[in-house]
Amino acid sequence: MRVLVTGADGFVGSWLVPHLKDSGHTVVAAVRSQEASQETLHRRERLSAAERLTSLELSSDESVAALMEEEFDAVVHLAAIASVSEAARDTVRAWEVNTLGTVRLAEHLSRRSRGGSKPILLFVSTAEVYGGGSQTPRRETDPVDPVSSYAASKLAAEIAVMEVRRRTGLPTIVARSFGHTGPGQTSSFVVPAFAKRLLLAKRIGTPVVEVGNLEPVREFLHVADVVEAYRLLLERGEPGETYNVASGTGVSLHDVFMKLADAAGHRAVPETDSSLMRPVDVAYLVGDSEKIREAVGWTSKIPLEQTLAEVIDAEKN
Repeated sequence: MRVLVTGADGFVGSWLVPHLKDSGHTVVAAVRSQEASQETLHRRERLSAAERLTSLELSSDESVAALMEEEFDAVVHLAAIASVSEAARDTVRAWEVNTLGTVRLAEHLSRRSRGGSKPILLFVSTAEVYGGGSQTPRRETDPVDPVSSYAASKLAAEIAVMEVRRRTGLPTIVARSFGHTGPGQTSSFVVPAFAKRLLLAKRIGTPVVEVGNLEPVREFLHVADVVEAYRLLLERGEPGETYNVASGTGVSLHDVFMKLADAAGHRAVPETDSSLMRPVDVAYLVGDSEKIREAVGWTSKIPLEQTLAEVIDAEKN
């Protein structure tokens, strides 16, 4: 397939592009045209596997329309305001990008066809749409109850792309991804943030590391497993369906912190800092993986300890 990946120079995109190429697909990598940070430029080095890089601004109808003039067999839509904290700093911007930008992309994509059929749209959403609820692994049929502007804007985009599918026939798949990490993730996310603070504490010899709430239970998939799930959903997923990308195994943030401390070789003491606390925290967010396992044969493979060790090594370098 010829696949367009939006947000290709983000954390997940920089892993997905080479994975798709290695799996025999041709990839066009869409990135924002604005001045890039050093971190983003470093991730773009991983995009050499792409056929080419191209510019995409989701807030610009002209930009989206121009890119949709090309022929693609599939689109993996990753581009987004991609974290709860970032979305909270500018809620309106989060809705403009995550919801309206996604609607704009889906509408233009629905007007395209190749070989008599429309391209597949894989919209990458988030497990955060489930919000609170019971402390059992979430199934795709469970109620949704987002508690952040990030999750709400992603849920609205899910609703929008499925409406476009029903109205236009655009083959659309939604992936609700549970927590994932790995080398290259920014320190605005919890695992690399812990790793960075632990390594600094080790370097300066302090026994204490400041943290937020360590009680929530989350999944922490390796990003390499996650991009494999996206590829398999593109190749074998059923249009019109929503799939959890999950392992079904949860771990408390306290245990993650201590495992990272062991990997860093610095058994620091976590100390709560109120400034690092979320206004609303979901106590338990673990996914049931039965649907994706039965549909495309995907299961997570990389152990948590290996994932965390790789993050520590990446932060050292």
